[in-house]
Amino acid sequence: MPISVHALAHRPVTAAVVAELVALPAVAAPDTDDVMAAEMQRRGWSWEHELVCDSVRTGYGHILCTDGYDPFGRPDARRFLVFGELYPVHPDDKDMANGPWLYDIMDDWQRLPGWSGRRPCTDQDCEAVLAEAEQAVTEHLGSGPERTLLSSAAVVTGPPLTHRIWRTPTHAVVLGPAADNGPYAYLTHLQLSLTPLTCGPALPAAEDEDGLTAWISTHVDW
Repeated sequence: MPISVHALAHRPVTAAVVAELVALPAVAAPDTDDVMAAEMQRRGWSWEHELVCDSVRTGYGHILCTDGYDPFGRPDARRFLVFGELYPVHPDDKDMANGPWLYDIMDDWQRLPGWSGRRPCTDQDCEAVLAEAEQAVTEHLGSGPERTLLSSAAVVTGPPLTHRIWRTPTHAVVLGPAADNGPYAYLTHLQLSLTPLTCGPALPAAEDEDGLTAWISTHVDW
């Protein structure tokens, strides 16, 4: 099988991780910095400014970025939980001009507590990580995804990988690849997105691939 990814780092997602993420919009928003600090400490969370700009490292070891600086409450906010990072083979970087410094960033991801890495790897290695995360989302939400769709270049850089879509009464839960929101823009996240259903129109039919691609794009990025 041809190599399609220079490097992959990830930390497994569990049903408890999904439960914490899905519950965040209903958590009372701290009204002072001291209350915020106490809630962060209680959860074992810390601020993260390097791997993804203005984000949080959760107690489970994943990276959470959200609209604004406050991760709690605000049901209208978008939330993205990054549990994997990959350095895709880019068609414009055949000579690996980006290799050295991007490998350094991948090393930073791989050194996070509980994370592991592989280099080189294939798209199927990435799909295996996503399939494992699907089991955790299904366990928490009680049903499998409503839609699945192979990603396209319109959504994210790198090999086509599977997006899976669930919905709660108020939010879209989308599992799959996404453009990185870090300071480098050459890597690809594997992430679990929790975004308000008001971000886009009704979920298109399974056979409407163009509509689904547009719907996913609306719900997995800023």
